[in-house]
Amino acid sequence: MDKELSSIHYDQYLQLQKILDAQKLRSVEFNKPAHDEMLFIIVHQVYELWFKEILHDLGSIMELFSEGKVEEAQIGVAISRLDRIVKIQKILVDQIDIIETMTPLDFLDFRNYLLPASGFQSFQFRQLEVSLGLKRERRISYTQCSYSGVFSDHEQEILNNLEAGDSMFDLVEKWLERTPFLQFETFDFLEEYKKSVQLMLQREEQAIDKADYISDQEKMLRVRMLGETNTYFNSIFNKEMHEEKLKEGSLKLSYKATISALLINLYRDEPLLRQPFMFLQKLIDMDELLTTWRNRHAQMVLRTLGQKIGTGGSSGYDYLKTTADKHRVFYDLHNISTLLIPRSFLPALPMELKEKLDFNFSKDD
Repeated sequence: MDKELSSIHYDQYLQLQKILDAQKLRSVEFNKPAHDEMLFIIVHQVYELWFKEILHDLGSIMELFSEGKVEEAQIGVAISRLDRIVKIQKILVDQIDIIETMTPLDFLDFRNYLLPASGFQSFQFRQLEVSLGLKRERRISYTQCSYSGVFSDHEQEILNNLEAGDSMFDLVEKWLERTPFLQFETFDFLEEYKKSVQLMLQREEQAIDKADYISDQEKMLRVRMLGETNTYFNSIFNKEMHEEKLKEGSLKLSYKATISALLINLYRDEPLLRQPFMFLQKLIDMDELLTTWRNRHAQMVLRTLGQKIGTGGSSGYDYLKTTADKHRVFYDLHNISTLLIPRSFLPALPMELKEKLDFNFSKDD
């Protein structure tokens, strides 16, 4: 019989005995069995299995984008796999509801047996953070040592190699920078966009001035707020200002990549830009859900431990809450929404460009 067609048992295929024998309760070892330690172990083992699948899918997407030119069909594959990652992330968030069925007193029955084990020692989660694009210098540290110091030399080497290579953020940035159509014959997207923004802000200021249902003080406040919005728009019209913010660390995405992401978002209804738009949205979904998971995890820790120090030596809740705010990777893609303008103000695309953005466009055109 062909080896590829040989039969295999369900138990053998899934290696169930290895998996089901992997729950070793420390409380039992110390002859003080704690019922909820089984739940605690299983939930965290399931997390690690899902991390493995996320890394598997994310790695395949990064491979597609590392080849330079990304075909339209590959964008579809990337969207599909990102969608799977997003759905897994929702499960990861929901799993916290399960672990919260364990009360604070239930946890204290076995917590001391865990020292110094901690979620900070999850190698796969650190792989995920680095693969997405969280840089070492942007990390919030909870000790004087490097975050990778808790891992073996081999694991540290893997993390160092990941950091030295292109992350998902880097690959997306390069892909955006290759986006055509920013300058098409006589159509200069940024220049036309600037005119539309100025017209929109002018109309809004006129509307505020003519409004008879708000006080003069309220009008002044709204005009001032409009001026602040104008300042933000000005940053996208000034490459030098953008570069300065990159140096400061308040922005991460390059100027050209930001302009490309803006174009994709504004003209998302054009057939050829639909999939790139969906891809960027999935990246935002993934980034948002990772932040949601961090926040939810922090709230669970607060509920279970209060202000106690974590088993890994961190400040517990305060540290976790800070990472939720500071460890975002695709924050600049979220900020594109600030630059969006109503469809009624969108610069009209030349007919030749619209044809290029339609599905009838081919290399022979």
